[in-house]
Amino acid sequence: MLVTVVREIQLPLLATLLLAGCAAKARRSVTARSAGAGTGPTAIFPLRLRRPAAIALSASELTLGVGLLLTAGRAGAGTPALVVRTGTVLLFCTAVGALHELRTRRPEAGCGCFGELSRTPVTWRVIIRAALLSVAALSLIGAPPLRMPGSAAQAWLFLAVAAAEVAVLALLSPEVGQAMIRLGHSDPCELRDVPVARTLSALRASAPWRRYQRFIVAPAPADVWREGCWRFVVFPAVLASRPVDVVFAIHLAGRHGPVRVGMLDSITDLAVPVRQAPLQPSNGV
Repeated sequence: MLVTVVREIQLPLLATLLLAGCAAKARRSVTARSAGAGTGPTAIFPLRLRRPAAIALSASELTLGVGLLLTAGRAGAGTPALVVRTGTVLLFCTAVGALHELRTRRPEAGCGCFGELSRTPVTWRVIIRAALLSVAALSLIGAPPLRMPGSAAQAWLFLAVAAAEVAVLALLSPEVGQAMIRLGHSDPCELRDVPVARTLSALRASAPWRRYQRFIVAPAPADVWREGCWRFVVFPAVLASRPVDVVFAIHLAGRHGPVRVGMLDSITDLAVPVRQAPLQPSNGV
């Protein structure tokens, strides 16, 4: 019974890892604006081949991850399941050789398995992890379709085996440490890259915007600039039949930064006494 449970847990685990790896690589590619920008085995290819190799690797992970899920039940049993599972074995076996080659030729490069989190140099832990995943994929060949646990005891055994295997993979994964470091550290607000569109969205969700929106006469800001942790947005407005500029100051320190507002007389270029709104939470900054 234990052997059967161990074999059954490999399919959802491998599918999850493949899809997570594909998603992490895609996010890295979008951020870097290049499909071949990430580290990993593609670094050993000539420069002109790195982009096609990265695309092929991500496409393979996506195809096999989805294929494992679609062929998990009885509907996918037979030849489709065999093809997908054999492809998964070949992918992980190839990864073992590629990681070993990468460690030899480019010892400073990361494996790129999970995008930005996999930038540390390849160690034997990463290679052993790929080898264990190859064995896990091999165990799926000929495995019966997945089925629901027949009893509470079997369900608890399934969860225990899954937890144990995840713990082993976590011990072999430098990405876990990188994720913990990132969770405990963030760039100071002065250096944080916050898109203008995100700031405008937060502004329009704030109380100061709702208070002064009826005076604003233009759909888009007349000026936008940033000073340290604050982004200033200027809208033309009319107050008491006088043209004024409404200046919003949005703090960029976090998701609930304050929003303040003041007005400038656009005819005399003299500042109208600033009327600051109380600090208001603003989502999305």
